[in-house]
Amino acid sequence: MATVDEYLQTWNLKLSTTKSVSATYHLNNKDAKRELEVKYNNETLPFCSEPKYLGVTLDRSLTYPRHLESLRKKLTSRVALLRRLAGSGWGAGATTQRIATLALVHSTAEYCAPVWCRSAHTRLIDALRIVTGCLHPTPADNLPTLSGIQPADHRRIGATLSLARRAMEPCECKRTAPKIETPICTPRTTPHQFI
Repeated sequence: MATVDEYLQTWNLKLSTTKSVSATYHLNNKDAKRELEVKYNNETLPFCSEPKYLGVTLDRSLTYPRHLESLRKKLTSRVALLRRLAGSGWGAGATTQRIATLALVHSTAEYCAPVWCRSAHTRLIDALRIVTGCLHPTPADNLPTLSGIQPADHRRIGATLSLARRAMEPCECKRTAPKIETPICTPRTTPHQFI
């Protein structure tokens, strides 16, 4: 905790103990039930075996089963909405269905995908079947081409590469805070100063 405290002081940040939890990430099954007792400023941080961070539910071994299950439920309801949009009696046009699929299904399915991009999402295939109007026997590999939507694995790899490229770029901090001649990527001078 000394390292965390030093980091917080360097950047003039405060740790919110009411919003913070402790968690462990490992593959050691013997220690699976073990709970850490982490204290910060004489307050014990609660232990959470599956904390949620930026909408992604993390687990001990970082395999994301809870996150993927909640994502599956979200996607199931959104695919059902697409089915209604593609009704056989009146139905929306192909362009509308394609845009709705990208906005409702793909955006949800690919949120934070670089973190867990090795997981399969069958709900995406269902959405592509609705857009194309193809029957179940149509090979799933052909659906992205028929719908005009880039395959999910290509989109995820592209998002991962884009994120990696941005992370490797040097800091291009040209803006400065008022009356301070330091770049944006140095420690802030006050806890709530926005640059």
